[in-house]
Amino acid sequence: MSDRRLQVFHAVARLLSFTRAAEVLHMTQPAVTFQIRQLEDQFDTRLFDRAHNRVSLTEAGHAAFEYAEKIFEKYSEMENAVREITGNISGSLTLGASTTISEYMLPALLGDFNKENPEVLLRLRVSNTEGVVSMIENNVIDLGIVEGPVTNKNLLVEACQKDDLVVVAPTDHELTKLKKVPMEKLLEHPFICREEGSGTRNVIAGYLQSEGASKHALKACLELGSPEAIKGAIEAGMGISVLPSVSVVKELKLGILKAIPLDPPLSREFSFVRQRQKFRVRTMEELLDFARSYCKK
Repeated sequence: MSDRRLQVFHAVARLLSFTRAAEVLHMTQPAVTFQIRQLEDQFDTRLFDRAHNRVSLTEAGHAAFEYAEKIFEKYSEMENAVREITGNISGSLTLGASTTISEYMLPALLGDFNKENPEVLLRLRVSNTEGVVSMIENNVIDLGIVEGPVTNKNLLVEACQKDDLVVVAPTDHELTKLKKVPMEKLLEHPFICREEGSGTRNVIAGYLQSEGASKHALKACLELGSPEAIKGAIEAGMGISVLPSVSVVKELKLGILKAIPLDPPLSREFSFVRQRQKFRVRTMEELLDFARSYCKK
């Protein structure tokens, strides 16, 4: 049985959705359906019931899912055992990172790690926080690094670095005359949002609610999928936004945009996210130790 078919089955079984599984696995929905059909042909039985636009596991599907969970754990145990014997830091790791982290934090970190560990092949998949967590849940990636809260208590979440979020505006905007921007002032201006599922968007929504405002109180004028796109829209005078301070370092140095702290201030933590596996892979531990040291710089 191919690992890919089992991985696809595991994703659909966890999410109970062919569409969401396709998104998480970066596949087309017909490709996911084909893999599941092949697996069902091999077992000569249905693994899923598809009725009334709902997907559920059959009795055979439940049994297959339980074994799939054990198989993925045994894979980790095998990898760990072999690498402990050889003593080599090698192999491959697939990481997932939210957009902000992949653009502003990871390039230097992964570059330095690769210089010290050239035998390790690193792969990176980029999504928003919600997408990265889904990939961890479905064993698509080994380690996630996200910028928003993680609600799944079955995952290991380890804070690695704190980052401030600031109001970002054109250089001639009236808010740049203030030393700090109170929430009521933020609500007065057209606001450029990140997409649904973004960690930054969720943090801002939580901030508004903690200050007694509705998470829909902002005058949303545009929704964009990356900090780079938002900065371009701000520079074009389309509105203001709240962005991680790490994402505007270059623009501030060049005098293209202005950043103003919020009042009260808003910060959030970047976090490592991974499965609660009994057996740890040495390569993963080396990368985590390196990243922990890197975040303290």
